[in-house]
Amino acid sequence: MENRPCVFISRTIPAEALALIEAECEVVVWDHDTQPPREKVLAEVSQADGVLSMLTEKIDEEVIAAATKLRVISNFAVGYDNIDVDAATERGIPVGNTPGILTETTADHAFMLLAAAARRLPESMEYVKQGKWQTWNPTTLLGQDIHGATLGIIGLGRIGHAVAKRAQGFGMRILYHGGSNPQYADETGAQSVDLETLLRESDFVTLHVPLTDETRHLIGKDEFALMKDSAILINTARGGVVDTDALVDALKNGVIGGAALDVTDPEPISPNHPLLQLPNCIVAPHTASATQATRAKMADMAAKNLLAGLRGERLPHCVNPEVYEGRS
Repeated sequence: MENRPCVFISRTIPAEALALIEAECEVVVWDHDTQPPREKVLAEVSQADGVLSMLTEKIDEEVIAAATKLRVISNFAVGYDNIDVDAATERGIPVGNTPGILTETTADHAFMLLAAAARRLPESMEYVKQGKWQTWNPTTLLGQDIHGATLGIIGLGRIGHAVAKRAQGFGMRILYHGGSNPQYADETGAQSVDLETLLRESDFVTLHVPLTDETRHLIGKDEFALMKDSAILINTARGGVVDTDALVDALKNGVIGGAALDVTDPEPISPNHPLLQLPNCIVAPHTASATQATRAKMADMAAKNLLAGLRGERLPHCVNPEVYEGRS
């Protein structure tokens, strides 16, 4: 019988997508809730023809160099800052991701975080649980209006555009910085401004940019100083886009009004991290795409990228298409 390709999957994925892979491959799955140790990743990928990775696994130059049989890397995420794409490209290894499929789900989550922070929902829930709700009071737990407020979107790409569409329903004024599709602005009435103007004028600032050398710590001490003292920062992009220490200081000292984060730096953060001690900060465990339907679609897309690479076919969603240049 013909040898089947060997695949390493760095976390348990939905059953239907796993079955697609198992029908064609010998599969090793890290079936623990925690991420695999570095040495496990190195050992498994070094023997694999293909890898289906999560954003928590660093598929860096060292891993790729050790993986002499590797033919494809399929990332279970839209972002791929966990992968050394240049090193993969140099080896002629295509890298796949899962774009588009989680756009609406992530936009739902971003707007949910915005609303929860604006109306101080976690604080209100604790207030009730602690028995502090004794009567109605006109000055208790006052939050901020969303309707009619100004929303600043940093990165008007697919997800930023979807957030802008939701903001339209609340009659928000929409500013944006970054993004190359003018149709997104036309559809939502979003106004292009420089970053300084966006930070100064926005009541809510939401981040939707990839993590790159240019965007790392894009929002730090100087940027917080520009924002309104009532402004709320929402981050469903990557934790490293924000300088965490500067964020803690800004929240503690009233430089901004609050933050709602689905991603952190480091990630995950420990239960005693200063961010978790602040009443004006909401932290979710990177669950922006965490619905049953969306994760199943992501898994299916990642599986099809993986199998295409193992068959020698072009990946349906490839982040380094230059690997195909010169191929017949």
